[in-house]
Amino acid sequence: MARRTGRPSYQLDKADVRHRRTVRFVAVAGVIALVTALLGGLIGYQVGRPDATEATIASIKQDEAKRDAQQIVELIETARRVRDQVAPVLAGIKTETTGGRAPDPAKARQWQEVMRQAAEPFADPPSGTTATNVARGGLRGAVQQASLAVDAYALAAGVPAAQRAAVLDVTARQAAEAATIWSVAATQLDQISVDSGQGHQHVFLDTDPHEGALTPDGAAEGTGG
Repeated sequence: MARRTGRPSYQLDKADVRHRRTVRFVAVAGVIALVTALLGGLIGYQVGRPDATEATIASIKQDEAKRDAQQIVELIETARRVRDQVAPVLAGIKTETTGGRAPDPAKARQWQEVMRQAAEPFADPPSGTTATNVARGGLRGAVQQASLAVDAYALAAGVPAAQRAAVLDVTARQAAEAATIWSVAATQLDQISVDSGQGHQHVFLDTDPHEGALTPDGAAEGTGG
C-alpha cells in the first residue's frame, strides 16, 4: 500500500499561513493587554494606597478633631457657669462706681470670693487646638481683669475720701475692660462652636455695645453647625 503524503510546506495555501499568523498575533496582543492592565492596576493601587505614615497622620488628626470637639463642648459649659458668676459682679461694680456711694468692704470681700471661684476652672487648662486655646485664654483673661476691678474696689474702701473718686474711676474702667475682653473671647468661642458642628453658642455678658464690647451676631442659638 502506497504511503500517502501531504503537500510540501511551500505548497500550503498562503491564506492558511496568514490566518495562523493573525491568530497568533491576536493571542499575543491579548496576553500583553492583560498583563499591562494587571500591572497598571497594581501600580495604581500601590500609588493610591496611603502608606503607614500617612495612615498614622490621618488617624492622629481624626483623634485630635474628636478631642477638640469635646473640649469645645466642655468650654462652652464652663463659660456659661463663669459668666453667671462674673456678670453680677461687673454689674454691681458699675452700679457702685456711678452711684456716688462709699465702697462697701463686706461686698468687696464677697466679690473677691466669687472671682476666686470663677478663676478655678482656668487654673490647669488642657491643651487644645490654637483656636480653642485662644477662646479659653480670652475667658481666663477676662476673669483676671474682673478680679483686678474687684481688688481696686476693695482698695477704694480703705483710701481717704479725697482719693476715693480716682480709685473708683480706675475700678470702673477695669470692669469695662473685663467685659470687653470677655466679649472677644465669647466671639471666638461662638466661632469654634460653629466650626466643630455645635452651632452658634452665644455666651456673652449683658453689656452696652457703645462701651466697646462685641455683641452676638444675631444667629439663632444652635444653628449654623
